[in-house]
Amino acid sequence: MNEVLTLALPFFGLIFIGYACGLIKKIPDEGLAWLNFYIIYVSLPALFFQLLSKTPIEQLANWAYVAGTSFATAAVLALGLVVGLIATRGNLREATIVAVGSAYSNIGYMGPGLTLAALGPAATVPTALIFCFDTVVLFTLIPLLMALGGENRERAGAMAVSILKGIFLHPFVIATMVGVGAAAVGFRPPVFIDKILNYLMGSSAPCALFALGVTVAQRPIRRVPHEIGFMLAIKLILHPVLVFVVLNWIGGFDRVWVMTATLMASLPPALNVFVIARQYNVYVERASSTVLIGTVVSVVSVTGMLYLISHDLLPAALFGR
Repeated sequence: MNEVLTLALPFFGLIFIGYACGLIKKIPDEGLAWLNFYIIYVSLPALFFQLLSKTPIEQLANWAYVAGTSFATAAVLALGLVVGLIATRGNLREATIVAVGSAYSNIGYMGPGLTLAALGPAATVPTALIFCFDTVVLFTLIPLLMALGGENRERAGAMAVSILKGIFLHPFVIATMVGVGAAAVGFRPPVFIDKILNYLMGSSAPCALFALGVTVAQRPIRRVPHEIGFMLAIKLILHPVLVFVVLNWIGGFDRVWVMTATLMASLPPALNVFVIARQYNVYVERASSTVLIGTVVSVVSVTGMLYLISHDLLPAALFGR
């Protein structure tokens, strides 16, 4: 257990430091703008490129794995949408944010650092695949649901262009595609560029976790959604269980790949839940509370998942394969 705490507590410790700084020093939201830009557009893309460009290309085309993890994410999104429709009495836009809070793991800020620390370099490829294709699933369905729930229906063509831009212009997705291309042709950057990229990737997890803590601190709990218990049960319990079951049912995956997907699915609701709520100006205060409470609860749930993984307590086979 000491090994698990040694692994988990530094991650949550960085979030807590950021949270404490956010409470102690009142700096406007704009103060985080450049740090968030650095994380999203510089350090995390450098991390994905460095890891993927050095990966054998044949490992990057595991479509059965992509199908299994994407199906699980879409399934919990659908269940969250049902919960949201019941809780909001049929308000599709509010229900969509409930669904996002139930399915959107913190795979950007917490995912890469935690999976690589817990499972080693072998977690690189599954981490990147999950991030890219979960992004495709979520950034396809969210705008579609919001458009269907709006009073002014967007034209199908304009909606499609908006969805494609949201997916393919995302810096993480671009970095992943460039990294895969580099792996395919065997490209290696010059030594001085490689060193710069290594510096950038080393800063990604600490900066991201600190920024997450500060951002959460700046959004105190004002309105807690009464459906939050269902949302967190889906996100922190059902999502990882479903991922684990689906991947075992498909079979044929390396243990590290299954554990990577399970661990990423167990992460708390992403900060983007709040960002999306604010973008559409719906469910904003409740989305903020969901991220904060979900992050706090995940200290226990994620630590528990790390304990199960590190002690190999998850069943090796569920379907006799």
